[in-house]
Amino acid sequence: MNYEELLAFAGRNPMLSMALVGLTVAIIVTEVRRLFRGYTSLKPAELTQLMNAGNALVVDLSSSSDFEKGHIAGSRNAQPSQFGPEHKLVANAKQRPVVLVCRTGNASETAAKALKKAGFEQVNVLEGGIPSWQQADLPLVKGRN
Repeated sequence: MNYEELLAFAGRNPMLSMALVGLTVAIIVTEVRRLFRGYTSLKPAELTQLMNAGNALVVDLSSSSDFEKGHIAGSRNAQPSQFGPEHKLVANAKQRPVVLVCRTGNASETAAKALKKAGFEQVNVLEGGIPSWQQADLPLVKGRN
């Protein structure tokens, strides 16, 4: 396909052309935002590797009842409404890898932005939250810890 054919197609199909331009812009904006958000999204396998390295702090921002029903082994529970850079779980962890986990991803992303803004160096979020952990057939433990 040459340039003239492409222009002719765009002239015959203005709605498709506009949709293509709109989707392209949306993808570019999304990727640029991802680059500059300051924290990293981890897949379950990446979180497992980080935990096996031994120094990751995993904070589960689920409700207490959801945490007790099932959480990642070694994770600590904190309520999103009470969690922030000064919280006792993370107050002394500015140089450690901190991984935030929740059920939907919303609470984790909000908390990750706050930690990054407060100067935490290695802030991560489990992509897809606990459901993605379960889809990867990784175990959850029940109870408080």
